[in-house]
Amino acid sequence: MVFRTDRLSLRRLRDDDLDALATMNADPEVMRYIMDGSVRDREQSAAGLRKMIHDWDVRGFGLFAVELRETGEVAGWVGLAVPEFLPEVLPAVEIGWRLDQRFWGHGYAAEAAAGVLRFGFEDRGLDRIISIRHVDNVRSARVMEKLGISYAFRTVVPEHQQPVAVHEITREQYLARRRG
Repeated sequence: MVFRTDRLSLRRLRDDDLDALATMNADPEVMRYIMDGSVRDREQSAAGLRKMIHDWDVRGFGLFAVELRETGEVAGWVGLAVPEFLPEVLPAVEIGWRLDQRFWGHGYAAEAAAGVLRFGFEDRGLDRIISIRHVDNVRSARVMEKLGISYAFRTVVPEHQQPVAVHEITREQYLARRRG
């Protein structure tokens, strides 16, 4: 499965994406607001990649590699997942993204996530999609705002006691934005 936006190609993750993901996951600034803020080593990144690939087979959705169409570089990932780390929101499907710091500030996260919202609502028939961010992650808050994903409530991730904001968009809200 591959789809394109104006500047990006989104495709299922593959084993050969490990180098790009491991580099991104080893960056303290990229990982600053992820779970407890710890970086991940190559072995942890490989285990995460295997899970991401497996989730597609089990759920029929998952995370997409984000490639720049012009260069073919993997900028990071964006996609849909079940947020098992936050049991109080379940059942739910979350949209999330993580980009290598070199690709921040270009609008790639919003562009890719807009395509994934369309995939979730139109191709997978979801009724609601949430997005979860650390309360201090203003960059992700801006992406959510651009996408029409509205603040719902604040809570704490049980495992790490990190404060997070939960945002959401329904299929009806998404379709109204598309029509508008």
